Amino acid sequence: MQIRQRITPFLSFTDRAEEAANFYVSVFPDGKLIRHVKNPSDGAVLTVEFEICGMNFVTLNAGQDWTFTEALSLAVWCDSQEEIDTIWSGLTADGGSEVACGWLRDRFGVAWQIQPTEVQQWLASDDPVALQRMFEALWKMTKMDVATLQKAFDGR
Repeated sequence: MQIRQRITPFLSFTDRAEEAANFYVSVFPDGKLIRHVKNPSDGAVLTVEFEICGMNFVTLNAGQDWTFTEALSLAVWCDSQEEIDTIWSGLTADGGSEVACGWLRDRFGVAWQIQPTEVQQWLASDDPVALQRMFEALWKMTKMDVATLQKAFDGR
């Protein structure tokens, strides 16, 4: 087996690993299931490996009732407002919740940041006033609105 990625996030569930993996690959257009591993003692799903946005993840039926917190979030950099809207809608569907400033929690409790790629350019700016305007607009948002953020950054 060739290792393509040296760090692979494992998302642990009591018994919903397969459901979660299927959900995530349905939300992301490039999502795909890679491998199911069965528990040899009872044949139940133990892990599901999947890929989204070019990155591998594994969901694990750990049998433990662990909870996810915002201490670890998954940031998705989006190239358009349409992509933000699509991913946002998918991840908040069926019990997910909007938080603030581009953050949400999906129905499994995983924290996500759905961000426009422009944020990276704005953060690299040498104009602290423009950056402050952008942040002030961002702090009023739940889901990111790229056009509004760009106008704020530009001072329009």
